[in-house]
Amino acid sequence: MVTTTNLHIKNMLSTYSEYLRHRKWMEQALKLSEAAGDVGEVPVGAIIINSSENAIALCENRKQRDNDPTAHAEILAIREATRRLQNWRLDQCTLYVTLEPCPMCAGAIVQARVGLLIYGVDDLKTGAIRTVANIPDSAASNHRLRVIGGILESECRQQLQIWFANRRHSIT
Repeated sequence: MVTTTNLHIKNMLSTYSEYLRHRKWMEQALKLSEAAGDVGEVPVGAIIINSSENAIALCENRKQRDNDPTAHAEILAIREATRRLQNWRLDQCTLYVTLEPCPMCAGAIVQARVGLLIYGVDDLKTGAIRTVANIPDSAASNHRLRVIGGILESECRQQLQIWFANRRHSIT
Protein backbone atom coordinates (compact mmCIF):
# COMPACT_ATOMS: atom_id res chain seq x y z
CA MET A 1 0.00 0.00 0.00
CA VAL A 2 1.36 3.43 -0.95
CA THR A 3 0.44 6.16 1.50
CA THR A 4 1.00 9.89 1.27
CA THR A 5 3.84 9.54 3.78
CA ASN A 6 5.50 6.83 1.70
CA LEU A 7 5.24 8.99 -1.42
CA HIS A 8 6.78 11.92 0.46
CA ILE A 9 9.66 9.74 1.63
CA LYS A 10 10.23 8.32 -1.84
CA ASN A 11 10.33 11.85 -3.28
CA MET A 12 13.03 12.80 -0.74
CA LEU A 13 15.24 9.86 -1.71
CA SER A 14 17.16 9.91 -4.96
CA THR A 15 16.33 6.36 -6.01
CA TYR A 16 14.01 3.54 -5.14
CA SER A 17 17.06 1.35 -4.42
CA GLU A 18 18.13 3.89 -1.80
CA TYR A 19 14.69 3.62 -0.21
CA LEU A 20 14.95 -0.18 -0.16
CA ARG A 21 18.43 0.02 1.40
CA HIS A 22 17.09 2.24 4.19
CA ARG A 23 14.17 -0.16 4.73
CA LYS A 24 16.61 -3.07 5.09
CA TRP A 25 18.58 -1.33 7.84
CA MET A 26 15.41 -0.14 9.60
CA GLU A 27 14.08 -3.72 9.60
CA GLN A 28 17.22 -4.72 11.49
CA ALA A 29 16.76 -1.84 13.92
CA LEU A 30 13.18 -3.05 14.50
CA LYS A 31 14.53 -6.49 15.43
CA LEU A 32 16.83 -4.87 17.98
CA SER A 33 13.95 -2.84 19.40
CA GLU A 34 11.82 -5.97 19.67
CA ALA A 35 14.58 -7.64 21.70
CA ALA A 36 14.65 -4.61 24.02
CA GLY A 37 10.88 -4.73 24.46
CA ASP A 38 11.00 -8.45 25.23
CA VAL A 39 13.11 -7.75 28.31
CA GLY A 40 11.08 -4.79 29.56
CA GLU A 41 12.92 -1.91 27.90
CA VAL A 42 11.09 0.66 25.80
CA PRO A 43 11.49 -0.92 22.34
CA VAL A 44 13.97 1.28 20.51
CA GLY A 45 16.78 -0.02 18.34
CA ALA A 46 19.64 1.81 16.66
CA ILE A 47 22.20 0.86 14.05
CA ILE A 48 25.14 2.86 12.74
CA ILE A 49 26.63 1.96 9.39
CA ASN A 50 29.84 3.30 7.90
CA SER A 51 30.37 4.62 4.38
CA SER A 52 31.05 1.06 3.16
CA GLU A 53 27.55 0.01 4.29
CA ASN A 54 28.91 -2.11 7.14
CA ALA A 55 27.19 -2.10 10.51
CA ILE A 56 29.59 -0.78 13.13
CA ALA A 57 27.12 -0.50 16.02
CA LEU A 58 23.91 -2.41 16.75
CA CYS A 59 22.26 -1.33 19.98
CA GLU A 60 18.97 -1.31 21.82
CA ASN A 61 17.66 0.57 24.82
CA ARG A 62 19.32 -0.63 28.05
CA LYS A 63 18.17 2.04 30.51
CA GLN A 64 16.46 -0.41 32.90
CA ARG A 65 19.05 -3.19 32.63
CA ASP A 66 22.01 -0.87 33.14
CA ASN A 67 20.29 1.47 35.63
CA ASP A 68 21.59 4.26 33.41
CA PRO A 69 19.35 7.12 32.27
CA THR A 70 21.68 7.73 29.32
CA ALA A 71 21.53 4.15 28.01
CA HIS A 72 19.31 5.00 25.06
CA ALA A 73 19.91 2.99 21.89
CA GLU A 74 21.28 6.02 20.04
CA ILE A 75 23.77 6.95 22.78
CA LEU A 76 24.99 3.37 23.05
CA ALA A 77 25.35 3.14 19.26
CA ILE A 78 27.35 6.38 19.12
CA ARG A 79 29.64 5.14 21.91
CA GLU A 80 30.19 1.83 20.12
CA ALA A 81 30.76 3.40 16.70
CA THR A 82 33.25 5.98 17.98
CA ARG A 83 35.09 3.28 19.91
CA ARG A 84 35.31 1.05 16.83
CA LEU A 85 36.37 3.89 14.53
CA GLN A 86 38.69 5.45 17.13
CA ASN A 87 37.20 8.79 16.11
CA TRP A 88 34.43 10.87 17.68
CA ARG A 89 33.38 12.25 14.30
CA LEU A 90 30.76 10.09 12.59
CA ASP A 91 30.31 12.35 9.57
CA GLN A 92 30.69 9.44 7.14
CA CYS A 93 28.12 7.33 9.02
CA THR A 94 24.38 6.82 8.94
CA LEU A 95 22.35 6.28 12.11
CA TYR A 96 19.11 4.33 11.87
CA VAL A 97 16.76 4.48 14.86
CA THR A 98 13.18 3.30 15.21
CA LEU A 99 11.93 6.33 17.19
CA GLU A 100 12.68 10.03 16.72
CA PRO A 101 15.51 10.89 19.12
CA CYS A 102 14.90 12.76 22.38
CA PRO A 103 16.77 15.99 23.28
CA MET A 104 19.68 14.12 24.90
CA CYS A 105 20.14 11.85 21.90
CA ALA A 106 19.64 14.67 19.39
CA GLY A 107 22.40 16.61 21.13
CA ALA A 108 24.73 13.62 21.05
CA ILE A 109 23.96 13.02 17.37
CA VAL A 110 24.83 16.64 16.56
CA GLN A 111 27.98 16.53 18.72
CA ALA A 112 29.12 13.31 16.99
CA ARG A 113 28.60 15.00 13.59
CA VAL A 114 26.54 12.04 12.31
CA GLY A 115 26.32 12.31 8.53
CA LEU A 116 22.73 11.13 8.11
CA LEU A 117 19.97 10.28 10.58
CA ILE A 118 17.13 8.03 9.51
CA TYR A 119 14.33 7.37 11.96
CA GLY A 120 11.10 5.44 11.87
CA VAL A 121 8.34 7.22 13.74
CA ASP A 122 7.90 10.70 15.19
CA ASP A 123 7.89 10.99 18.99
CA LEU A 124 5.02 13.32 19.80
CA LYS A 125 6.13 13.74 23.43
CA THR A 126 9.90 14.16 23.35
CA GLY A 127 10.97 14.16 19.69
CA ALA A 128 13.82 16.64 19.28
CA ILE A 129 14.58 16.30 15.59
CA ARG A 130 11.40 17.57 13.96
CA THR A 131 8.32 16.99 16.14
CA VAL A 132 8.48 18.80 19.51
CA ALA A 133 11.84 20.51 19.07
CA ASN A 134 14.34 20.85 16.25
CA ILE A 135 17.78 20.68 17.79
CA PRO A 136 19.69 20.00 14.54
CA ASP A 137 18.39 23.16 12.87
CA SER A 138 18.54 25.39 15.95
CA ALA A 139 20.99 28.24 16.36
CA ALA A 140 22.69 26.19 19.08
CA SER A 141 23.67 23.45 16.62
CA ASN A 142 27.17 23.48 15.23
CA HIS A 143 26.39 20.75 12.65
CA ARG A 144 23.78 20.57 9.92
CA LEU A 145 22.31 17.11 10.18
CA ARG A 146 20.67 15.49 7.19
CA VAL A 147 17.47 13.72 8.31
CA ILE A 148 14.99 11.31 6.77
CA GLY A 149 12.00 10.39 8.92
CA GLY A 150 9.24 7.88 8.30
CA ILE A 151 11.11 4.81 7.10
CA LEU A 152 8.90 1.86 8.19
CA GLU A 153 6.86 4.39 10.14
CA SER A 154 3.75 2.25 10.61
CA GLU A 155 5.76 -0.79 11.74
CA CYS A 156 7.73 1.29 14.24
CA ARG A 157 4.56 2.97 15.56
CA GLN A 158 2.71 -0.33 15.86
CA GLN A 159 5.56 -1.94 17.79
CA LEU A 160 5.61 0.90 20.31
CA GLN A 161 1.82 1.06 20.64
CA ILE A 162 1.53 -2.68 21.28
CA TRP A 163 4.37 -2.61 23.81
CA PHE A 164 2.89 0.31 25.76
CA ALA A 165 -0.63 -1.19 25.64
CA ASN A 166 0.72 -4.48 27.04
CA ARG A 167 2.64 -2.61 29.70
CA ARG A 168 -0.46 -0.66 30.79
CA HIS A 169 -2.51 -3.85 30.78
CA SER A 170 0.01 -5.70 32.98
CA ILE A 171 0.14 -2.80 35.49
CA THR A 172 -3.63 -2.69 36.05
